[in-house]
Amino acid sequence: MEWNLADLFELVADTCPERVALQHGIGGVTRTWWELERRSNALARHFSSQHEVGAKISIYSHNRPEFMETVIGAMKSRLVPVNVNYRYLEDELVYLFDNSDSEIVVYEATYAGRIAKVRDRVPRVREWIELEDEAPGNPFATPYEQIAAAGAERLEMERSPHDLLFLYTGGTTGMPKGVMWEQSALFRSIGGGGNAVLGERASESVEEQRGRIQEKARSQRLLPGSPLMHGTGLFTSFNALGGGGSVVTLPARSLDPEELWSTVEVRRVEALSIVGDAFAKPMLRALEAHPGRWDLRSCALIVSSGVMWSPEVKRGLLRHLPHAILFDSFGSSEATGFGTEVSTKDSETKVGKFRLGPNCKVFTPDGREVEPGSGEAGFVARSGPIPIGYYKDEKKTAETFRTIGGERWSIPGDWCTVNPDGSLNLLGRGSVCINTGGEKVYPEEIEESLKQHPAVYDAAVVGLPDERWGEAVTALVELRAGAAPTPEELRAHVRERLAPYKAPKSVLFVDSIGRAPSGKVDYKALKLRAREALGVG
Repeated sequence: MEWNLADLFELVADTCPERVALQHGIGGVTRTWWELERRSNALARHFSSQHEVGAKISIYSHNRPEFMETVIGAMKSRLVPVNVNYRYLEDELVYLFDNSDSEIVVYEATYAGRIAKVRDRVPRVREWIELEDEAPGNPFATPYEQIAAAGAERLEMERSPHDLLFLYTGGTTGMPKGVMWEQSALFRSIGGGGNAVLGERASESVEEQRGRIQEKARSQRLLPGSPLMHGTGLFTSFNALGGGGSVVTLPARSLDPEELWSTVEVRRVEALSIVGDAFAKPMLRALEAHPGRWDLRSCALIVSSGVMWSPEVKRGLLRHLPHAILFDSFGSSEATGFGTEVSTKDSETKVGKFRLGPNCKVFTPDGREVEPGSGEAGFVARSGPIPIGYYKDEKKTAETFRTIGGERWSIPGDWCTVNPDGSLNLLGRGSVCINTGGEKVYPEEIEESLKQHPAVYDAAVVGLPDERWGEAVTALVELRAGAAPTPEELRAHVRERLAPYKAPKSVLFVDSIGRAPSGKVDYKALKLRAREALGVG
């Protein structure tokens, strides 16, 4: 079945117009599917009156109902939504608006000052639409609510399953790249109307999907704890909405775990999407500090993707949510579903071990398939519904999207080994692999070992130039409040769990690792920080 997401959302609106689609915080805006339909139609009519099919529209906003309204309105008018990291400053914004060929920018008034500074540097942008908040705005911008509040009937327009959505990568190992997803491939890659947790197959017809939407008990109230400008938050929201469910957003502009759990309780949220330990640790800390404060019986599922989600944190969450399923999905901007691990209160979890996903294999750099149990490392790859490439970057597209054995594969660069039972042991991203004394070391493995020490709150590992080793394993460590371990104590902790050559040669204590809102680590910036601190040229 080929899908266009705008057509799918219109199917939902026709099937259950009275059902809630969007909610903001505990007492904020609530929109039914009928209201979402009318508002996104108004946006679509405005966009199509000003811009041609295929024009790019950048969305520079925190999580709020208008974010999803804008994405859906863009899809209805066959424009291409472009995610914008709201932490970007002027030069980064100019790069992204220019690289994506954006003609429209929808932004929050909070960032009006930045927008005013970059406006003259991006002449391709023809329209600035401002989302109102408490901050003063720009006089040259069109107020968002002026467009959306008018409401409208649908555009009479035939759409294509090949209409695009751009997902810009985090840029932690180079300049951000625009991953081009065809809408049908994206929807099929995240389940196609099925349920990955329950092993339910994708819908095979519009009639079957309509029947699933009609079953109100199946509709899911999802709270994306991670930013909608990140793939995890956006893609899980597409899944919830496509099944006739709703998306609950949080007003806080950074993670506030107490607000999150309070919203879960009041809004009766059934599913959360997060990004590994960067979200799960503060969430667990709030539960530990306030045992029994929240009624969380509605929360049956937590989905994570993007970074490591450590077993001890999973076990901690399950102590407070013994009825819940934790679904750890190994994926990236360039493909979803490389592997999964499902945890319950009765299961055992291991660091970096995933069940290999469908249409996935592990290949050596020269294109041989890795034999299970061989101990040989390779790149995990996915075929089937994958992106068509990176926007305006043929070289990088050819490197990541390769044809092997006559089949096209997405190979973002994650190294792993394959166990005798066919499961994966994730080693890490090849672009940040450290070569020390001829041995390959993957930062994630050492980071997870360090984070198992009771004094360590967060950690990142980089390789620094070293005359003897080529690269020296170097750890940057963020400690828990009041903790004061010595560097040698932490090195010994790693040596007890991993091969000695993987233990950090140096340990730097830092106030914060400085993770992005998506939970990702900027290894390039941390390497520079470590070099300056240690005086490495």
